[in-house]
Amino acid sequence: MDKEKKKTSEQLQVEQPSDGIKVPSFYRKLMRLALPIMLQQIISVGLNLIDNIMIGRLGALPLAAVGAANQMYSIYSMILFGLFSGAAVPIAQYYGVRDFKSIRKILGMDIAIGLVLGLLTVGGVLAMAPQIIGLFADEPEVIEMGVAYIRIVAVTYLTVGVSFAISFNSRSVQSLKVPTIINVCSILVNTVLNYCLIYGHFGCPAMGVEGAALATLIARLLEMISLLVYLAVDKNHPFHGRLRDFLGFNRALIKSVMRTAMPVVISEGGWALGMSLTFAAYGRISAQSLAVIQVCQVLCNLCQCSSFGLGNACAALIGETLGQREPEKAFANAQKYLKVQWALNGLMCLLILLLRRPVALFYDFDPQTTEVLMISMAMFGIAQVPRMVAYSVQSGILRPGGDTFFCMVVELSCNLGLEVALAFFAVLVLQLPLHLCILVAAGGNLLKAVLEYRRYLSRKWLNTII
Repeated sequence: MDKEKKKTSEQLQVEQPSDGIKVPSFYRKLMRLALPIMLQQIISVGLNLIDNIMIGRLGALPLAAVGAANQMYSIYSMILFGLFSGAAVPIAQYYGVRDFKSIRKILGMDIAIGLVLGLLTVGGVLAMAPQIIGLFADEPEVIEMGVAYIRIVAVTYLTVGVSFAISFNSRSVQSLKVPTIINVCSILVNTVLNYCLIYGHFGCPAMGVEGAALATLIARLLEMISLLVYLAVDKNHPFHGRLRDFLGFNRALIKSVMRTAMPVVISEGGWALGMSLTFAAYGRISAQSLAVIQVCQVLCNLCQCSSFGLGNACAALIGETLGQREPEKAFANAQKYLKVQWALNGLMCLLILLLRRPVALFYDFDPQTTEVLMISMAMFGIAQVPRMVAYSVQSGILRPGGDTFFCMVVELSCNLGLEVALAFFAVLVLQLPLHLCILVAAGGNLLKAVLEYRRYLSRKWLNTII
């Protein structure tokens, strides 16, 4: 009995800061998980910014074409993100009780569904490429370049379904080191190949936007192969197993996982569709506006990396705690997590404001487009505050508690509904300049942040689903 009391006392000393020297275990675990994800995100988005600059130096129209073409990938990848986020809830909770057999079945289900969705998306894109690009741009030159780009890059949708499943679910089992290294290497390969194939360096042909698409295809193929080889070699990884271990999912398991995952799939798919429709609304202003929005989104994504990393790490930890049936501890950890996120959101906004001039100088835009870019980046920075408040609560707290249906309703109402309507109203009815349209559309995220924070306070999200 005395030994048990002593053990409990030692645990409390670790959990609660006393003299300022010991770091609480939750913060330690949070940062241990978050740092690899942050690194992955920073390098990914940072090199995406470099790629963006490479294409942007060809002119505003090529950048607009690639931006329009990538809207289809954004929708597809966010549907996968939704599926894997929803499936990550039971995976994290199964990891809490170390049920690796069930984890492998869910991973196998993820990969199978990802491949089926990839095949359907590739077929649709190849059959209707001009019509898809035409949804986002009017200029014939932009449509022509966008079609050439998307017909090459569409093949990567098949590899992404496998790579995303492995990389994303590695966060739920808290095994991130090697997948992060592989992802970083893939991004570096993509950047080097972009430099060679876009401009024709080192004896390569100068292929322009088609070179950028080919570089992406090669890099993503290598990433998928590397991840599969890693899981085959590492016998201690929770995902290592025989092929039949991953094919052992049945209708009952699919139904159980999809009960949590489908609201997230619909939510993320709706969010991606909402972002694309908003992108289309801004495209009605001009092709230059599409190029400006493309730059703004990449810069904001770069500044959000720390928040994304923390959100994914917190989701894994809260899921693990709920799997161990400790709801009060999960709520206490959520409170600690939000303190860090609030500070990061303020720093993120400030960083965007500070970086907008250096970023604008990298692009070879005319003076008028550069001026629009500077003002729009400032508005994007302000608009990101409510967006990231909502993200912090939704992805880091509500979803790992299985509260995915509520998140879906709020997402569809505020983003696909209100934000898109406000964007088109500002563009077509009020005919406001781009930077004011961005600010008006942010009203959707402001409402979402309020609703989701109230849900967090209600504690209705504290559910164990396994």
